[in-house]
Amino acid sequence: MTQAIVSRPLEWSIRLGAGRSWTGCVNLDRSARVWGAIRAGAEGAPPTLQHAVRACAEAMSAVGAGFAMTPNGTGWEPLLASSLVAAELDDAQFTLGEGPTGDALHRGAPVLASDLTGVGDGRRWPMFGAAAVERGVNAVFAFPVGLGAARVGVLTVYRGERGPLAADVLQDALVYADAVLVLALDERGGGHGTDADQLIAAAFTARRAEVHQAAGVVAARHRISVTDALARLRAYAYSRGLPLPDVAAEVMAGRLSLEIDEPPRPKETGSQHAELDQEEDS
Repeated sequence: MTQAIVSRPLEWSIRLGAGRSWTGCVNLDRSARVWGAIRAGAEGAPPTLQHAVRACAEAMSAVGAGFAMTPNGTGWEPLLASSLVAAELDDAQFTLGEGPTGDALHRGAPVLASDLTGVGDGRRWPMFGAAAVERGVNAVFAFPVGLGAARVGVLTVYRGERGPLAADVLQDALVYADAVLVLALDERGGGHGTDADQLIAAAFTARRAEVHQAAGVVAARHRISVTDALARLRAYAYSRGLPLPDVAAEVMAGRLSLEIDEPPRPKETGSQHAELDQEEDS
């Protein structure tokens, strides 16, 4: 029986040594092709997370892809996305507290939902599934990004076409997850991310920090746990169709107290989706 030859991208070999990841048996040609696509998208600049996520979405003929980071291996927060739809669905998962991204992180294994309109996948995440289908996304695939027990985040791909991924496409996705890991570690260590990518990441980080600050304010005001306060923030955002960071901003500005029977307020703050769209179009 012939033993499969396992090889890694050059970047992986240099930075991570002999670590084990999801790619398993990936040949040199596949790795070179994936990294070549990422570099092509960078157009001569050093490749970044944003380039890897965009290249992955294009390779998988996806509506978009998003990358969420985890600060502690358990909770997660959206960081960046390749399209407005992907950004909206990343935010929907974060707001609803359900979806494939969180499941992939907690399980430490890929979550492959090939038909959100079907009985099985549709029932797994009823609210997220409805939001995805409404936006033309009928299949979603989430890949944990990490090295062994060390988890960095999740790469989530949103596709309009129903059905499982072909074997070669799945293998490509796993190599993209490896590439995202390399670039995430590189940027965490003060590597070569571009100014635009760093600004986008900083903006997302600031918005998520405000969500947690608002949860603390609500918890203190109503004498409830921070977990319950975050659930109340999410429920308010979902019931009124508002982005969670916008609700947090209203709380921090003192315009919203989140009483149980509080009437809806008109939306005054701009959506982060529009800001992301402008960043990506510039």
